[in-house]
Amino acid sequence: MLRRRMAYTDPSSGKDILGSRSLCFIFICAFGLVTLLQQILYGKNYIKSAQQFSRVKGDETGNWTGPVNFFDDGSLKPARNGRKRYLENYDGSFEFNSTACRELRQEIMDVKVLTMVKTSELFERWRNLQICKWEQNKEETSNFKMSLSRCCNAPSFLFTTKRNTPSGSKLRYEVDTSGILPITTEIFKMFPDDMPFSKSQFKKCAVIGNGGIIKNSKCGKEIDSADFVFRCNVPPISEKYSADVGTKTDLVTINPSIITERFQKLEKWRRPFYEVLQNYENSSVVLPAFYNTRNTDVSFRVKYMLDDFDSQRGVFFFHPQYLLSVQRFWAVQGVRAKRLSSGLMLVTAAMELCEEVHLYGFWAFPMNPAGIFITHHYYDNVKPRPGFHAMPHEIFNFIHMHTRGIVHVHTGRCT
Repeated sequence: MLRRRMAYTDPSSGKDILGSRSLCFIFICAFGLVTLLQQILYGKNYIKSAQQFSRVKGDETGNWTGPVNFFDDGSLKPARNGRKRYLENYDGSFEFNSTACRELRQEIMDVKVLTMVKTSELFERWRNLQICKWEQNKEETSNFKMSLSRCCNAPSFLFTTKRNTPSGSKLRYEVDTSGILPITTEIFKMFPDDMPFSKSQFKKCAVIGNGGIIKNSKCGKEIDSADFVFRCNVPPISEKYSADVGTKTDLVTINPSIITERFQKLEKWRRPFYEVLQNYENSSVVLPAFYNTRNTDVSFRVKYMLDDFDSQRGVFFFHPQYLLSVQRFWAVQGVRAKRLSSGLMLVTAAMELCEEVHLYGFWAFPMNPAGIFITHHYYDNVKPRPGFHAMPHEIFNFIHMHTRGIVHVHTGRCT
């Protein structure tokens, strides 16, 4: 007879006596009870509202929870989690000097350096400020202009002229400081007699950056309505882009590297480059011919080429001392880089030459203020050489200047 083997049975089987499941249940109950008590006793909401974005055929959809509440005097009532909320419904509806807008501007001014906050936090404060109409602060603007006048003096030294650089003198390069360029009679003839622009000559100026932030902005008409328009490095302004960036151009910079890489230093065929410039009608061009010794010959060739085509277009060369002064000025403001961007140079000059300055296409982050990824330029996604410019710090200064009523930075759609 075979004996049946009896399997051993654990008497506690199927019973979770203070086992993991029971402990987990107790923990969840305790956590829920503590959270409830905290909300009851302290009135704090620990559920953080956040904006959720979705892409629908390339469009952005933003949904914010938690409405903005306003007191009768126009000031902002803090949301339950102590943060103010941004709603597109309130875009530009509050006066610059209202209580609400003063509070929102102070939130940005409290960020003294870019590293004080996360990028997302800076974006949120900037979005919040969009409920406020921008207005120029004439006192702040005047003080800023005076600082630029003392250090840089664009109406006298923006360009190299016969007045500030006499024939027979020696010009020291901006970067290659050991290099000296004797101003011969031939070189002297290429300079204008004096600066073609004077202090506060233009009422409203637009400086156009090439950032992807301007794409789909529909700001073209607004830009073209300005009295004077600055552009950087011969960007495309064809019909494909004109609705966003406009076409009017009074002054455009040309980086000599563009001539070297795209037009073979103008050593052979020059008509392609001439035809590119024709897109800018009668605008003047300006080049950093005296940045270093390599830039000089190729910059001079632009002048020779336009003379050969009997062009009446003005050709100017940045004065190296002016660019050095601008570099030092912005270094004090926290913009320390191997080279300032062309856009910052033009904004600096515009501050002295114009009564009111508006900036379009200036943004230095891979996402727009709503958190949507954008291309580096409005016409391509080619990144700059890393470590050469300090673009985020430049934009950070522009945001502060906007907040103080010195320049108007446009990062949204134009109406």
